[in-house]
This record gives sequence, structure tokens and C-alpha cells, in this order.
Amino acid sequence: MHFDNSYARLPERFSAAALPTPVRAPQLIAFNRPLAAELGLELDGVDDARLAAIFSGNVVPQGAEPLAMAYAGHQFGNFVPKLGDGRAILLGEVIDNIGRRRDIQLKGSGPTHFSRRGDGRAALGPVLREYIVSEAMFALGIPATRALAAVATGERVQRETGLPGGVVTRVAASHIRVGTFQFFAAREDNEAIKTLADYVIERHYPDAKHAERPYFVLLQSIAERQRELVCRWMMVGFIHGVMNTDNVAISGETIDFGPCAFMDEYNPNKVFSSIDAQGRYAYNSQPGIAQWNIARLAECLLPLLDEDADTAVDLANGVLAEFASQFPKRWLSGMRGKLGLTTQDDADEQLVQDLLALMQRSEVDFTLTFRRLCDAADGDAEAFRGMFIDLAGADEWLSRWRARTWRESVTEGDRAKAMRAVNPAVIPRNHRIEEVIAAAVEDEDFAPFHEVLRATARPFEEVAEFAVYAQAPMGHERVFRTFCGT
Repeated sequence: MHFDNSYARLPERFSAAALPTPVRAPQLIAFNRPLAAELGLELDGVDDARLAAIFSGNVVPQGAEPLAMAYAGHQFGNFVPKLGDGRAILLGEVIDNIGRRRDIQLKGSGPTHFSRRGDGRAALGPVLREYIVSEAMFALGIPATRALAAVATGERVQRETGLPGGVVTRVAASHIRVGTFQFFAAREDNEAIKTLADYVIERHYPDAKHAERPYFVLLQSIAERQRELVCRWMMVGFIHGVMNTDNVAISGETIDFGPCAFMDEYNPNKVFSSIDAQGRYAYNSQPGIAQWNIARLAECLLPLLDEDADTAVDLANGVLAEFASQFPKRWLSGMRGKLGLTTQDDADEQLVQDLLALMQRSEVDFTLTFRRLCDAADGDAEAFRGMFIDLAGADEWLSRWRARTWRESVTEGDRAKAMRAVNPAVIPRNHRIEEVIAAAVEDEDFAPFHEVLRATARPFEEVAEFAVYAQAPMGHERVFRTFCGT
């Protein structure tokens, strides 16, 4: 690895040095060779044992400057002034093959300065979940951190019970979060806020550097990326589960896949996370929470927005108002794509909302509904109709949808093709992930894990070999709760 560790060169209070804690018997479960090639890693002559040693933390590669990043965060609305990387260690940064700076981080690699009495380890189940879901998000075209490696440690971690341990290697555009700014704002350290903002502009938003108000443009740009990201989540029925400010990446990537899940049956108020008792991070609440998180970032940046406090607040409020006004437009644009509509009509939103209401009443599968609608665009609506209890309602909606599509000069085949490019056939379904985890934890069988990885790597194709992964769960297979794994 050819490291160039710019974050390590920031002032000392931004991070704390942290060496990974060696493990007893590391075993390589998965290594993402295409991603490794993208990162410019030189692997000639490197065997699995060596990879396991490096990506478990037993061997620190030359040029790495391992550290734990400092940050704070609002967790379920409650502010914690000091969090930081308690079970993750940033090895360093590399410049990939197209000139992008990328973080390489070990997660589950032992305690750090920020562990707060935690063991700094990860159980194997959450490691496998993060690997599967982050790579599935990449395949779906949704900005997300990537998984480079998964390693079993040969040691057990104590949670509710003793569980096998693991380490996942995460690759990100950076690991800077809203909570990173909050860490310094809580200490009224305006010098550090400016240093961090300048660093973020240089690394992620260079166009802001030459703007009349660079920090205002920075806030606008981060808000735009969050708006786009959450809208993309909504389009595939993804529920993050823990949208705390320490889990909001400034780069606009999806980060931290603890209790996340993809919806099966459609319910706008769906919650999976076992710790989200109040439904703060329910599916339909995600846009509002994203705006709330941007508001917390705006509070941190107020000293930089303008010397006059009132002007700074007005500028920040303008960004928040734009977020609120633009999100419904971006959401409707995405839904038009899912319905195969290429033009705009004032009645489109009602058409979308009526379909969602039908889906909710019949508890039909979110992913399969839109995939079957692709077949309807191709002239075969029977599978779509057969999903609904309210058949008359489904027929009435189909009639309106067809009338709407006929007003556009697009052939059936072209419309169906475009729809299949945005409506996935395969997602990493909760029950399949649970099967993967059970096989790995109980039987040390990683074949199901690799099979799910192969199936979810081609989400927009209907491949006969992976047909079972496109199926919705049976009643007894449904997963109603997911767990963070910390």
C-alpha cells in the first residue's frame, strides 16, 4: 500500500494514535480483489495468510499511521460530546487509480482512546452484514463505503453471549462526519472548525474554495449530497436504522451498516433497529432526519458563514429551507423513473401515492412490486396484479398508469428496459443475511456468504442461478428486528 496520510497531519487534537490489537488465529473470509486493484494495492506473491495478518491488524503495513478519529454526535437526539472511533482504526489513506483519496480502516481491531470501556472488537455477524450490504449498495449505484476484506479472528467476543469475532476493512472517501465538526463546536474551538472545514473543502468540495462564501457553499454541497443519498435509499426501500450525526459522512457516502435493512412488505413507518423504540429513524422519517442532521452541521459552521450572527443564521436557514423544498421534487423524480415515466405531469405525485397506498394495504413486497411493474410495461401485468388483495384497486391504478404512459413517445420495450435499470430484482434481504450469519457463526460455513455476494453483485439482472434471492421471505422467514452488534 502506498500511503499518503493527510488526516494524520492535522493538529493532534483531531485524533489519537492507536495500534491494532493482535488476534490469535486470523482467517481470511473474503478479499475484494477488484477493489484492491482499484486502490493500487500490490498483491503479487501475497497469500491468504499474509492478507489475514494485515487485515486483522496483526501486521501493520509500512507507511500506515494508525489512528482513531475524534468526533461527537447526537445519538437518537441526545448529544454526546465525546465519541470517537472506539472500535475502528484508520490505517491511512491511499490515492486510487483515478486519483481519488481513499481511507483504509480496520473495524473491530481492538480498543482505542475512545473505547469508553468497550472491547473495541466486532462480532463476526455484523462484519458479514457490513460486507454484504456495503457491496450491495455499491452494485445498486448508491454512494457507500466499500468492503475490502473480512477476517475471522479466532477469538470470541462477549455480547449477550460469547460470539466469534471478526474484523472488516472499510474503504471510504473519508470518515469525517457531522459529529467531527460537533466535537470541536462543543469545545468552542473555532480554529479547529475552520481547519477541518478547509480540509473538507480541499478533499471533497474543491469548487467551494474559490467561491465568494466558501463555507456557505460547503454547507450547501454537503446538504445536496445528503439529500441525494437519502432519496436513493428511499428508491430501493433501504432503512439505515441509526442516522445519528456521528453516522453521517460529510462525503455523502452511506456509512455504518449496523441495524440497517431493506424493506420487504411496504410500510412507510417501518422500523427494524432494536434500539429505535420511538421510530425516530423509520423509513419515511429519513428525509426529515437528514435535514435535522444538516441543521446540526450548520450550527457548527455558523462562525464561518458570516461575521454577523444574524446573517450567518439566515444563510444556514436558507440551506435548510432549500433541503426541505427540493427533497420532494427529487423524490418524485426518482419515483417517476421507477414507474417508467420520462416527462412530468401534475398528477404524477398522486399516481405514485395511490400506488404506495395500495401496496401498504395489501402488504406487498416493495422490491417485487416495482420489478413486476417492469413486466407490466412489457405487456404482462398478471404477476403485478396477483400481488394485491385489492384486485379492483390494482386494476384501476394500472389503467391510470397505462393512460399516463401512452401520453409519452416511448416504446413498451424501451420503457421496460429503463425501468429494469432502476428497479432491482435482487437486494440483500434480511432473512438471507440472517441465514448467512447463522451458517458462519454456528457451523463456520461461509459458502452462503459468498453466494449472497455473487447474487447481490448483479442486482438489476434476473439470473436463473440466483432466482431464490429475488424472492420475498415466507411469513416464518421475516425478520422484524436488526441489531447494532456493538
